[in-house]
Amino acid sequence: MRVVVLLLAFIAAGVSQANENAEQIFADLAPALYQIRIIDQATGEKSGIGSGFQIGENGYIATNYHVISGYAQHPEKYIIEYEDHQGQTGQLSLQTVDVVNDLAIVLHENDPQPLHFIVAEQTPKKGEQLYSLGNPHDLGMIVVPGTYNGLKKEAFNDRIHFTGSVNPGMSGGPVVNAYGEVVGVNVATSGNQIGFLIPHEKLAQLINQFDVQVEKTINQQITEQLDENQRRLITTILDNPWQSKTFAKASIPQMGVDFIRCWGNSNTDRPDDLLFQAITQCQMEESVYISDSFNTGKVSMEFHFFEGEDISDWRFYQNYKSSITQAGADNQAGKEDVTEFECQHDITRTQDSSMTSKSIMCVRAYKKYQGLFDIMFLAASVDKGNQALVSHFTLAGVNESLAQSFTQRFMEASRWN
Repeated sequence: MRVVVLLLAFIAAGVSQANENAEQIFADLAPALYQIRIIDQATGEKSGIGSGFQIGENGYIATNYHVISGYAQHPEKYIIEYEDHQGQTGQLSLQTVDVVNDLAIVLHENDPQPLHFIVAEQTPKKGEQLYSLGNPHDLGMIVVPGTYNGLKKEAFNDRIHFTGSVNPGMSGGPVVNAYGEVVGVNVATSGNQIGFLIPHEKLAQLINQFDVQVEKTINQQITEQLDENQRRLITTILDNPWQSKTFAKASIPQMGVDFIRCWGNSNTDRPDDLLFQAITQCQMEESVYISDSFNTGKVSMEFHFFEGEDISDWRFYQNYKSSITQAGADNQAGKEDVTEFECQHDITRTQDSSMTSKSIMCVRAYKKYQGLFDIMFLAASVDKGNQALVSHFTLAGVNESLAQSFTQRFMEASRWN
């Protein structure tokens, strides 16, 4: 019993020390923290809120891109406003963004105070105590202790796994170490004390590139960032050796990158179904947020195998056909974001003639971000009477050259066993 009492006393002392550290950090840094507001000009009311923190004596404030995305997409409709720790408000101007890492820098032009945060030079150690600052649910600025758990696994773009309550409204707030240095930026939560942060290195890069970026419009910045991100993503996938994976009576590609995860299902538990069906879906768990109606930066694939042993070829084809008419793009986009899909139909064969398919390639262009496209491809085999393989992929936000390279590789990787 004495051991238990001592252990509980030790834990209580640790919690007390963490709370004292949190209170001191908050007291020291509160003047450099802000609530960031997006104001609808027509109504004068808040349309969205988040957090931000000053990163220099000249009034520059860091936040999340998604916090100010309404203004970035519709500057004629919104303004960006701040409220400081004393309740004073003022207008902010958008300076630069990094949509891939969900960062933005805005400028406080009304005589900013000199106190500002320092970006850390060292990465935290796993298990290190950190402190997340922000404005959850519009309740006022708070500080939340948590733990650094390294980078999130199976992510293409780095995100820190943080054990702490990152709640809505804290987006864009800083996460600091015991010395008050910024080691991350609040960005997302999965609930249950699981939060995600943007690593401090990404913010440092944006600050270092600031002078070059501000010479370009926000749309130009976003176009270049999306293009570079997809070049890096598709090149990584194409440079990785693809393996052949057995899927029912066919073979499909296995790309071997940990940021694309696959899930499978079949109807083997329903023997009375007219067709046997097996499905494999492979996709990224992340995308690049542009607006509430538009996301991009994704790669996803789907494979469907059909077999009908005891029905005619005609009946098999009719059921097979009705099962593949629901294919669509995996990313979300609105009419203001993209053109309508334009599609081209063809009959394709693998180089070794092992599979003949009817294929459709559909392309839609980005309206604001010239040279970028969403690609939707579907190939449905037509060379077996009662068996069929459907191979489908979506590439979101790519240029034509990348799309062609990926399509050629993908088509050759789906075949009969």
